[in-house]
Amino acid sequence: MCTTCGCPSTDHDHDHDHKHDHTHDHKHDHTHDHQQRHDSGHEHPHNHKGNHSHGHGAEPGKRTTIAIEEEILGKNNRLAGFNRALFKDKGIFVLNLVSSPGSGKTTLLERTLSDLSHKLRCAVIEGDQQTDNDARRIAATGVPVRQINTGAGCHLDAHMIMHGTDGFDMDNLDLLLIENVGNLVCPAAFDLGEHHKVAVLSVTEGEDKPLKYPQMFHNSTVMLLNKTDLLPHLDFDVEKCKEYARRVNPDILIFEVSARNGNGMEAWYQWLTDGTAKN
Repeated sequence: MCTTCGCPSTDHDHDHDHKHDHTHDHKHDHTHDHQQRHDSGHEHPHNHKGNHSHGHGAEPGKRTTIAIEEEILGKNNRLAGFNRALFKDKGIFVLNLVSSPGSGKTTLLERTLSDLSHKLRCAVIEGDQQTDNDARRIAATGVPVRQINTGAGCHLDAHMIMHGTDGFDMDNLDLLLIENVGNLVCPAAFDLGEHHKVAVLSVTEGEDKPLKYPQMFHNSTVMLLNKTDLLPHLDFDVEKCKEYARRVNPDILIFEVSARNGNGMEAWYQWLTDGTAKN
């Protein structure tokens, strides 16, 4: 159970509702050195030898919550390490796109893939609680896509990404884009093995979002300020929003973009291309 919000997805009971034929013809080897079996039944017994010791002064309920949270995040981080090693071995640049619902992540992905897929070999993992609507939109660009439905879960985790890569030709990918579930809280805490988190913030949201959800913007390398084509119709202070983002993360890169009319997208594309070249 996710101790941040109470969703059950991080206890490995999530629903892999893969609408795009989730066949396990493994083109890469997930080796787990902590007695974790990765066989055709996907049974992952974990033998935790960690010692969660807590001071006797803590309240019993709080002590239990902390222990559960540490175990969940520790398990996730170990699996994220395997993902990261795989991505490094295959030379794949991996981004985790995070945002509120309705920020325009999928539209931004569609335009990015349409403009870049002729020179970068791309794939996408789509995370949603239900439906494969976004995955079908991405598939229309001709890019390989995998759908992960989390059910009641509010975020993707490293275990889901590990299986979400099944079916991709990992030896022939430059860029893997992960569209996380729309949520500015829980995805901030879960490492997927990605190189960077990219926070997408729409100008139709409040400019104080970075202050309201500081962990997400602190953990993100890039903020895409999206839907800038709507600015003439909105009371949104762009400079104040950027100042708030830099208040919680002085090093954050900010691109002002419109996935609709293409304004500002070239700078984003250049950053993607540079990242893939370095990886």
